[in-house]
Amino acid sequence: MHQTGDQPFPRRRRLLLAVLALSLPSLAPAAAPQTLAVQVWKDPNCGCCKDWIAHLEKSGFRVSAVDQGNSAARTRLGMPQKFGSCHTALIQGYVIEGHVPATDIQRLLKEKPQALGLAVPGMPIGSPGMDGPVYGGRRDAYQVLLVGKDGSAQVFSSHP
Repeated sequence: MHQTGDQPFPRRRRLLLAVLALSLPSLAPAAAPQTLAVQVWKDPNCGCCKDWIAHLEKSGFRVSAVDQGNSAARTRLGMPQKFGSCHTALIQGYVIEGHVPATDIQRLLKEKPQALGLAVPGMPIGSPGMDGPVYGGRRDAYQVLLVGKDGSAQVFSSHP
């Protein structure tokens, strides 16, 4: 049977579209952002810890919380007490102490410095989790510290 000049083109187009459609599902997992798991140790009654966890979840992190306080976890993970706050977290081998913004955690994971992790000592008002309506929009300047494995620290970022 002899084909007309315009019949093979639709067949080729359909074949090309079929091949393309079959290859798309395999590309989807590579294109989707990977959810990063974070484990958090906190006091079960701490509202600011819950707010900080909500901040992380809004930024795409998957958080599991251990409601047994964080002193033992902080000690076990090697974070010096002088950098202590109300919650301690672990993500991809880095220790996160206190109200560290998600953007700083994302930067840490991208840059992968040789360090123990990040810390925001104390509980500065205006930091994630300490920024609810109860604070009336007040914002204190604070710094996120990059804590070395030897316990030293340097400023990782400043938040006015």
